Amino acid sequence: MIELHDVHKRLGTRQILAGMTLRVPKGMNFVLMGPSGSGKSVTLKHVIGILKPDQGSVQVDGQEVPTMSRTQLMTLRKRMGYLFQNGALINWLSVADNVGLPLREHARLPKSELDDRVQQVLRLVKLDHAAAQFPPSISGGMKLRAGLARALVTNPEYVLYDEPNAGLDPIISHQIHELIAQVRDDLGVTGLIVTHSRACATHCGDRIGILEEGRLAIEGTVDEMVRSDHPLARAFLGGGSD
Repeated sequence: MIELHDVHKRLGTRQILAGMTLRVPKGMNFVLMGPSGSGKSVTLKHVIGILKPDQGSVQVDGQEVPTMSRTQLMTLRKRMGYLFQNGALINWLSVADNVGLPLREHARLPKSELDDRVQQVLRLVKLDHAAAQFPPSISGGMKLRAGLARALVTNPEYVLYDEPNAGLDPIISHQIHELIAQVRDDLGVTGLIVTHSRACATHCGDRIGILEEGRLAIEGTVDEMVRSDHPLARAFLGGGSD
């Protein structure tokens, strides 16, 4: 379980998080929405330990993330995948080498076992045919699927998704949404998803929370949020499909 309680974070002169409280039970996809600058991506960075709060508690499975040693933090990150915006692939590595990078850095597996695991996750995201290609030669949707494969290659318990369909057309976005839901349903992975997309939130999410001024202003199940009369819920979920 991911839990944040009364988290505050200032970056420079800006107060980004101001009492952020969040609970994500295992096996659930929790979607974070909100205006730009409201603290969505900063929340993800606290969960994975890239940032430390100025005040408050950040826990994963009851362990306090900000007080972890470097070794403990590396152990935690092995249990987490992170899907960056646009996939964040390394251009001079093949798709297969990009996907296998976390295993080469942390797992010390025999090459045959590493290659098998890479092929397994590439098949899961329907990208095994592109294993030998390089990022500049593949589409944005393929880059994102490769990024998802890299996030899954270590068999994580959690995946953090940062704008998983940014810049994609509706058809490719729908394919990504299907994959995110499949990861939860078939692999039992817990997801924390940052998105501006109504379609992503309603298709992938179990619960949706909307941030305002550095804290959750409203949260609920997908059905509750879609039906809500709260101004933020109406603004982000009131209609449309993008």
